[in-house]
Amino acid sequence: MNSSLRSSAAHVFVESLDDPVLAEVDVHHLVRVLRLRDGESVSASDGLGSWRMCRFVTGAGLSPAGDIATEPVAEPQITIGFALPKADRPEWIVQKLVEIGVDRIVILHAERSVVRWDTERAQRHLAKFDRIAREAAMQSRRVRLASLEGPTEVMSLASAGVAVAEPGGIPVQISNPTILIGPEGGWSGPELAAFTT
Repeated sequence: MNSSLRSSAAHVFVESLDDPVLAEVDVHHLVRVLRLRDGESVSASDGLGSWRMCRFVTGAGLSPAGDIATEPVAEPQITIGFALPKADRPEWIVQKLVEIGVDRIVILHAERSVVRWDTERAQRHLAKFDRIAREAAMQSRRVRLASLEGPTEVMSLASAGVAVAEPGGIPVQISNPTILIGPEGGWSGPELAAFTT
């Protein structure tokens, strides 16, 4: 991580780095929660890998204070798919996956999944996950936002190089940067056959 990103008082996402305008929720966070003062450094990112240093100006938001830099896309892109657990654990899972640098998160419906979302419920939860992922990316100073997908049927991801969290599954290595985590009841026989052969 660039040392400027690490040393900034806060990190935010904006639509344009040429004219960095803060979202209302971010203004509240910087002013009321972090209590930033005029002139403190804030790193701003477009969520697509570009970022720049800015100065916080009370009442005006951000003033650019450095050149725009772009971080290269990490290779390989890391994908984690997980079957939905009960209660509020999905929110925690999304937060932690973003904090450790996962690039793509896929919500799975497995054969033995206890929790299944219909379309309306999925849209509501994915909007919440987007907010959680954005906040986690700000906290961990990421310049790229993780993509969130799903829910999707686990068998739609069956392909070479996908590892499953299961004894006997394909080992995790650079050549298979996609890891799937099953439901509380474990993978079904057909699912295991699709991912361990």
